[in-house]
Formats: sequence, structure tokens, C-alpha cells
Amino acid sequence: MIDGDAIVIEKLLVRYRGKPAVNGLSLTVPKGSVFALLGENGAGKSTTMKVLTGLVQPHSGHAEILGLNCWSRAYELRHRVGYVPEKPRFYDWMTVAEIGWFTASFHRAGFGELYSAWVEKLALDPSKRMKEMSKGGYARVGLALALAADPQVLLLDEPTSGLDLLTRREFLSSLVELAAEGRTILISSHSISELERFASHAAFVQDGVVTLAAPLDDLRKNFRRVEFRATGTIPNLSSIGKVLQTQRVGKFMQVLLQNPDPDALGTFLSREDLTDAEEAAVSLEDVYAALMAKADTRRKPSPVRLRTGEELENELYEEGV
Repeated sequence: MIDGDAIVIEKLLVRYRGKPAVNGLSLTVPKGSVFALLGENGAGKSTTMKVLTGLVQPHSGHAEILGLNCWSRAYELRHRVGYVPEKPRFYDWMTVAEIGWFTASFHRAGFGELYSAWVEKLALDPSKRMKEMSKGGYARVGLALALAADPQVLLLDEPTSGLDLLTRREFLSSLVELAAEGRTILISSHSISELERFASHAAFVQDGVVTLAAPLDDLRKNFRRVEFRATGTIPNLSSIGKVLQTQRVGKFMQVLLQNPDPDALGTFLSREDLTDAEEAAVSLEDVYAALMAKADTRRKPSPVRLRTGEELENELYEEGV
């Protein structure tokens, strides 16, 4: 890992139609890391990516890449940052090769050669027109274009969507090689179990804020699953750590703990009124599911309010209808 942070986001606020899509989000991404940005649809991941690429101006807060403001210095960053949107769009009448030739005119010398190399590596047919491409092939063209710029920072918004299993894993493994060369990768994806094999860091986004961010090694240490069978009264583990999730079948219990006290946990597991007591590491997917479930229990349904005719007319006006 290289010293310093490649991406710094502080108290970012972005509103759409008056409602916050990103609501005070703060995050730091270390240089040379493969950083996974995880969250449900609508959590604010894609909007955050658009701010980082200079496509969206935040209402408040700021975001920097390599020490440059993502909005006011967007042009300078364009040649140092690669970006793959969730749903890339190209001129469908162009071939794969023509897309690279066209895009090369906006980049530095050498873009075309690197693009051709990535086209070959991603098993793309240079003569095939974009309108004839499968969803996976379309996505691979986006990856090739992003990597052809030889970026220092790579922003990937659901980049493996539509790719087959083998291509997906080959691509994700290549991220580790890119990070080893000094590049920084921020990747938003729902493939949590696959990302766990390749990411060095992860952040969970909920309702436009980061609820948890840490290196994966720390996440593995700070979350433990405890299993036991109680011969008497079911004991309470809240004094050992924060209880995120509990599953019970008769006297058998499974408990997911955050930041458990090692000494207290060791004492608990040696209790005489417990059998089959053991602790185990948890996967990133387990942590994600537990945190999201806990957040859902805190939500209260909003009362339904019918909009007035004037409000509907104003919304249509804002959309240009």
C-alpha cells in the first residue's frame, strides 16, 4: 500500500428534487487499494461516483482525487481517472475498433495501442458493431476504454454486470495487479462474495452515508459468529460485544457480534452451562446482510400523502415535460 489517500470525500451532500441522494457522506480511499463500495440500490453509490467524475456538482461538502477537486479540476482529472458507468452507452453503429479510435482523439498518445491490447485481453472482436454486442460484450468494451487511459485511479460502477463467471473473475483478479502497480480502484458492486476475494477495503453505504468503512482484515477481526447450545437459560451476549444478529433453534444459538471483547468472549465460551460452544470468522456478505437488516428495523414507514395538481405540474416542469 502506498502512503496517502487517493480519494477524499468530506460531508458530501447531493439532492435530487429536494431529496438527499447523498446525505453527508465521508470516505477516504488509500492509494493502491482495491476499495469495495457496497450498498442497496438507491443508497447513493452511483451518485457518489458521478461526483467523483465531475458529472455532478455537490450541493455542499467536497470530493478530491489525487489532491484535485473533482468539480473545479475535472478536466485535469479526466486523463488520470478511468470510469465505467453502471450502464455505458456508445454509438451502436460503430465497431469495437472504431469506438477506440473515436475515443482516442480525446486522450493522450498511446491510448489506441492500450485499447487494442485490452480488446484482445477481454476477448472482444474488433470488427463487431456495438449493436450486435451482448450485454457482457458491451460491458467489456467499457472496461477496455477505461483501462486504455492507463489511469492512476479507476472508478467502476457495477462493472461486472452481465459478464459470465470466468470473465468476471479474471477481471476482478486483474484489479489486484493494477493496484500492485500503484493504481487505486474504487468499485461499486453487488457481487459481495466475489469482491471479498480481491478487495483490500470495504465501505457500507446506507441512505447516503457511510455506516462502516475499514480494511477487510479489520472487518474479519471485528466481527465474529458465536455458536452454542445452552443447557439452561439462554445467556445474553450484549456484555461481550454489539449483537447484530441472532438466530435460535430451540436451545441452539447463533449470534453475530461486532467488536467483541476477546477476554470476555473466551470466558463465555468456557462456561459449563454451554455445549458445542465455538466462534468463527464471518464473511463480508454476512456482515453486509446483518448491517442492512439492522438498518431496516430502524426505518419507519412514511405516511402516504397525495400530491396536489400544482405539485405534479411543477415536477413535470422541472423534468422539461
